[in-house]
Amino acid sequence: MSEIIKDPSSPEAARSFRFAIVLVPGFSNLAMAMVIEPLFIANWIARRELFRWRTLSTDGLAVTASSGVQTPVDHPLGTTETFDIVLVVASFDARKAADDARLSTWLRWAERAGAEVGAIETGSEILAAAGMMDNRTAPAHWYNVEGMRERYPRVEVTDTLYSLSAKRPISAGASATLHMMIELIARLAGRGLGDEVSQHLLLQSRRGGDRQQTGNVTGGIKDTRDPVDRARQIMASSIDEPRSCAAIARTVGVSERHLQRLFRDRLGTGMAQVYQSIRMERAHQLIQLTDLTITQVAVACGFGSLEVFSRTYKKTFGVAPSRDRRQSVDSSVYRIAPLGTTRAAPI
Repeated sequence: MSEIIKDPSSPEAARSFRFAIVLVPGFSNLAMAMVIEPLFIANWIARRELFRWRTLSTDGLAVTASSGVQTPVDHPLGTTETFDIVLVVASFDARKAADDARLSTWLRWAERAGAEVGAIETGSEILAAAGMMDNRTAPAHWYNVEGMRERYPRVEVTDTLYSLSAKRPISAGASATLHMMIELIARLAGRGLGDEVSQHLLLQSRRGGDRQQTGNVTGGIKDTRDPVDRARQIMASSIDEPRSCAAIARTVGVSERHLQRLFRDRLGTGMAQVYQSIRMERAHQLIQLTDLTITQVAVACGFGSLEVFSRTYKKTFGVAPSRDRRQSVDSSVYRIAPLGTTRAAPI
């Protein structure tokens, strides 16, 4: 990658950093905006073109976003233009794009040509499939962490926000992308400009990339001394071999009756319902995001009977697990209810 500018007012600061934004079918328009708008604002503030960007697709044709919007691009992947930073923007159905040899070949070429190659949201799975993430850190959206760990054991998958280490700018998605781009601008063109972009975007504080995400059924757990939080941690760590509510209460150090009352008061439901939600969340991730057989998923989620697992899955998500093997816009969705409880709903 080109040398970072220490003083953005110096003569060498007049040069531009070149970004390639590779759009994959099913990408998020929000993610693309989170990448481009901070660069635009930085140029506007600096009154010069510090950053240039081009949008690319595999064949140079318009790409359909997850919202259904058709987005035209500037170039096909065959362009010989070189870049300082390449970002693969993906969301739904990334596994399909990961099988595209044209994309993986071009990404490896771009890196050999001197670019830092990174990814937004599930774009990291495309890099992993291309062998470009082995022994590297890949922050992933909390819902994709377990599936990505299963598919790519040589990748250090984390549930943090973003990473700019080892020439791999990787964002887990959503607002983390905005914070990563501001940090990237600060590193390339000076901390002061990064601060100004942040102020114009009305961000009250900057989030470091190593901050942990919260989102899933156990994501809000912080106080291991709290009986409910401790019980939920035990549930999350014993999905494959579920423990009885009585055994969990003994480990926590309170009576089962008292712990059940705390669950109902705090979460609005009993321990068994929360435990099943945790197990079905994992099942949903493994069904949609891995190549494990349905039997293997059932065992991994603590079901001794494939029939019971399939019936529970269909009741939870409105579709049989055999018909839910893609993470696409049309697939079932796992819902997170208020107050930390979870509920699933077919879409």
